[in-house]
Amino acid sequence: MVRAIVGANWGDEGKGKLTDVLAEQSDIVIRFQGGANAGHTIINEHGKFALHLLPSGIFHPGVVNVIGPGVALDIEELFTELDGIAARNVPMPKLLVSDRAQVLMDFHVLLDTYEEERLADRKFGSTKSGIAPFYSDKAAKVGIQVCQLMDIDLLRDRLKNSLVKKNVLMEHLYHKPLLDLDALTDKYYALGQRLKPLVCDTTQYLHQALQEGKRMLLEGQLGALRDLEHGIYPYTTSSSPLAGYGAVGAGLPPRVITEVIAVTKAYSSSVGTGFFVSKLEGQEAEELRRRGGDAGEYGAKTGRPRDVGWFDAVATRYGCRVQGATACAMTNIDVLGYLDEIKVCVAYEVDGQRITDFPATPQLARATPIYVTLPGWQQDVRGITRYEDLPQKCRDYIAFIEKEIETPITIVSNGPRREEIIFRG
Repeated sequence: MVRAIVGANWGDEGKGKLTDVLAEQSDIVIRFQGGANAGHTIINEHGKFALHLLPSGIFHPGVVNVIGPGVALDIEELFTELDGIAARNVPMPKLLVSDRAQVLMDFHVLLDTYEEERLADRKFGSTKSGIAPFYSDKAAKVGIQVCQLMDIDLLRDRLKNSLVKKNVLMEHLYHKPLLDLDALTDKYYALGQRLKPLVCDTTQYLHQALQEGKRMLLEGQLGALRDLEHGIYPYTTSSSPLAGYGAVGAGLPPRVITEVIAVTKAYSSSVGTGFFVSKLEGQEAEELRRRGGDAGEYGAKTGRPRDVGWFDAVATRYGCRVQGATACAMTNIDVLGYLDEIKVCVAYEVDGQRITDFPATPQLARATPIYVTLPGWQQDVRGITRYEDLPQKCRDYIAFIEKEIETPITIVSNGPRREEIIFRG
């Protein structure tokens, strides 16, 4: 059995907790795309953790965690995370890294940072983690695969080819110091040697695991609306967070993915640049942001305050559709317990017309929300473990959204901790 946990929205939906919970029912957890540019927050008996590259199954001793070939591998960040969990007495996880994964280099971060500085008020809201330059190199076939780190002469030759254009940019566009071929070769060869015990052909490993009937969980980063093809372009990430890409980024046949769980919050939130139709402003937004989750609505990677707003059913229905969701998990339902009324965005108005299908970015920029107002339940629902024990108005709210997004909500998370969760059906 292979299931995928993916985001239905802009990211930051609470996928980390869901992956941590469902990892207990899995033998293997696989990160299939993205890099250290976003984080999954997990709270368990060891404390609170923000993971950026490590798969969210690392807290389960029996689970094998895989970093697939679709991941942008920042090796230094990976070792920082491993050292960080070891320092907090978490047992060293079982971890495998694909020999075909490509390496995110120091210069990718520099280029990302310098380009955002150059763009100034036209910037795309990058986390400055090097993701766009990394995927540009990958597509241009000048990137470095993990397996190429192990041969110092091959590594040097690959880097020499890659640095020609980059040093032109450094000198003439950004007016920054040139990149040093020798220093980079030595550094990444040494990192490759340290990484070597974790490296293997993960595609072969996963195909063997399939034959053995192992249970696998694909872990996506960000959400459908940040997808390079189907998201709010150009305010997207540079890879595909869709479950369909999970097969490619992990190295599995598409036919084996039998369950896709799209995660959404009970309200909407977004960190980063782009258009967010149901966004709240002022004190109303600050109150929801402050109450949101265990530490409020702030990015796990950047610490930036997230934009927050009423639940956007138009965006979420679209997100579930492009994810191919077989089910939906709703997180943070406990956060809304303070409200006497709760709005849901059920349509947009664009140029005087009501639309219910999520539009492309130019139309989205002109959209205003059309709301339905529902009664709040004005009750703390944390600690409830049976769906039937939730207040009736809370269940009515979930049922209304379930109908709007045309996807069954089978999991409801009512707190940040692992045990604060309700399974339906």
